[in-house]
Amino acid sequence: MHAGKLVFAQLMEHLPLRTFHQCVARYSGRYPTLKFSHLDQFLCMAFAQLTYRESLRDIETCLRAHQAKLYHLGIRGNIAKSTLADANEQRDCRIYMDFAMSLIQTARKLYASDSFAVELEQTVYALDTTTIDLCLSVFPWARFRSTKATVKMHTLLDLRGNIPTFIHISDGKMHEVNVFDILTPEAGSFYIMDRGFTDFSRWYTMHQAQAFFVTRAKSNLLFRRVYSRSVDKSTGLRCDQTIALRAPKASKDYPQHLRRIKFYDAEHDKHLVFLANNFDLPALTIAQLYRCRWQVELFFKWIKQHLRIKRFYGTTENAVKTQIWIAISGYVLVAIVKKRLNTEASLYTILQILNLTLFEKTPIDQLVKNTEVQITMSKNNNQLNLFN
Repeated sequence: MHAGKLVFAQLMEHLPLRTFHQCVARYSGRYPTLKFSHLDQFLCMAFAQLTYRESLRDIETCLRAHQAKLYHLGIRGNIAKSTLADANEQRDCRIYMDFAMSLIQTARKLYASDSFAVELEQTVYALDTTTIDLCLSVFPWARFRSTKATVKMHTLLDLRGNIPTFIHISDGKMHEVNVFDILTPEAGSFYIMDRGFTDFSRWYTMHQAQAFFVTRAKSNLLFRRVYSRSVDKSTGLRCDQTIALRAPKASKDYPQHLRRIKFYDAEHDKHLVFLANNFDLPALTIAQLYRCRWQVELFFKWIKQHLRIKRFYGTTENAVKTQIWIAISGYVLVAIVKKRLNTEASLYTILQILNLTLFEKTPIDQLVKNTEVQITMSKNNNQLNLFN
């Protein structure tokens, strides 16, 4: 029997603790930390994510049942429901936001050489927003409508490895297009987005930053055809045009020409019209890039199913954001471990293994190897395909 570290401790060894302490020092507060440190808080919340705990009482009960092992888990403080609740409410959530972003940078380097559906050297991002519905009477700070509360998670997903590179958490009143105001475009990269992000002035700002975008055109788009290129209709393409906007405000906001590509999706019997500011890539590649946008939808679906971000342990804005950021940190940490172990197991498989073995002392790589099963997946099983 292996007499080494517990599986949870092995997993947390991959955390850059020096960076974590720097994040804590950046947002110093008055909340006492001698008996329950920021790291204790992070580890308790990470444990809750990995084991799908339902409440603070649930976290306290499970950890106290393993009281003798807490030191070996890295938790030095006393576990109490009230202590953890106070920490989530009073300790600055930006500590965990900054730490999650540092983990994301590590993960991106590990997945930088991965390929995805389109053979392209440039970085490709999918931009989208998901909503998390809340009870207005319990979360009044997240008011969306007169009877509804919502938190929005605006996410930029790097399609190489499906790593979220930018996340902004807001209340439900923030419109999707406003995320452009806090997003710094990366020159030479592609940004794939749906029609909800239509804003010609912000697109022009992105164009001036030498970044490329691909999106769906609205049905009421007013334009003038400037030039048409020949297309191979057997591929599904119907037209590849250079256009100029005709609407007075739109033409003022985006004075340059755009590329308009019409594509027939035979599988769903739909005609799709794309807009882009890149005139060099083949038209079919532009259409294929937009299809990759579905990856961010799958990412949202996956994290809502497998992370604790639909039921919250606290009701304040700080507590909710703290839980979301630590959940993202846990997701990215597992992605980092998966790459470092060089395993073919999916993130779903690794999470299921960790859920049942956190208090065992078997090496993680051995656990993954022993439980790795070759699963024959259908092409339509998008949830599993996404994280292979």
